[in-house]
Amino acid sequence: MLPLRYTFRNVLVRRASAVLTMLGIACTVAVFAGVIALRDGLLSVYHPRGDEDIAIYLRPGASSEGESWITRDIVDVVMKERPEIARAPDGRLLAAAESFLAVYMEQVAGGGLTNVPLRGIQPMSLELLGDSVRLVDGRWFAFGSDEVVIGVPLSGRMKNARIGDTLVLNLTPFRVVGIYEQDGVLGSEVWGDVDRMIDALDRPGYQRIVARLRPGTDLAAVQASLAADRRATVEVQSEREYMQGQTNVLGGVLQFLASFLTVIMGTSAVLGAVNTMLASVAARTHEIGVLLALGYSRLAIFFTFLFESALIGLLGGLAGVLLTLPFDGLGTGMTNFNTFTDVSFAFTVGPRLLLESFGLAFVLGLVGGVLPAWRAARLQPVQALRAH
Repeated sequence: MLPLRYTFRNVLVRRASAVLTMLGIACTVAVFAGVIALRDGLLSVYHPRGDEDIAIYLRPGASSEGESWITRDIVDVVMKERPEIARAPDGRLLAAAESFLAVYMEQVAGGGLTNVPLRGIQPMSLELLGDSVRLVDGRWFAFGSDEVVIGVPLSGRMKNARIGDTLVLNLTPFRVVGIYEQDGVLGSEVWGDVDRMIDALDRPGYQRIVARLRPGTDLAAVQASLAADRRATVEVQSEREYMQGQTNVLGGVLQFLASFLTVIMGTSAVLGAVNTMLASVAARTHEIGVLLALGYSRLAIFFTFLFESALIGLLGGLAGVLLTLPFDGLGTGMTNFNTFTDVSFAFTVGPRLLLESFGLAFVLGLVGGVLPAWRAARLQPVQALRAH
């Protein structure tokens, strides 16, 4: 292997072509990291959210609460008669029936309309959420009243979403009295009293039942019991399992998009690296002949040029990462195809993504350097020395 200063010197001497190759790799890495950061931000509000001790009851066959419908009679049967649901020390049932509906709200920026999750909750809903939900401004709505609280991300993105504003649901005005924060996907919703919500929207039913299970409950056995109970026509799953199932479609789309764009742009970047390194070999043919005549092996020549190409790739990767880092924590929103509602989250650029980005840049540099390095190593010393 030749001294490292030889490789660094060659990169500096041919810095114009090297910089262009670096930019191609940097753009590829930035696009890859940006889309994956978007996907990771989405997953962060769902995974590993959820509690194995919390159960979600939905209509049979429903993959999300937006597809579910549970009548009042079924809610009464589940909440009053199911033995797996735990009770508080004072005897209160640790379960709540909730409604869920997507409503159009106008965005502050651009004025476009988007589907926002509207959730009707019961007092026990807040107790089941525990410390994961916090009031950050104003006050909680009074149960039984036409009042709502709004998640922090929505309060900055949507019109009529600040304290004192009024949301008209169907024909009923609901006053915004508070802004809340929640650690997961429920943090970008509008909450109000479930009974007032279903009356105002003229939807006399619920979308899900959320309940804390007794310690040691076997969910498979509970599901088998529900299948045999003709009065309680619902299916059950843990909250964690439910949350993980809500990102299958959108998460898959973002992963495919990142892979597709990386392949397209990566191919262009590799071709740029090949062109740069072939030009470098052509310009240094005489120099290579001298090195071979001095006794450097063909293997040393091969790895020297390969290392030079990998170095260009790593420098391009560094530039790509620097382009991506400002997006970390930047808030955004997308439509979750499972529920067809807007989900607010932030780009997440973590250590794992940074390592993957550098790894991608290194691979692109290596692949682009194999052919030129092989060509340099195959040169005959006498013919190379005759080159000018």
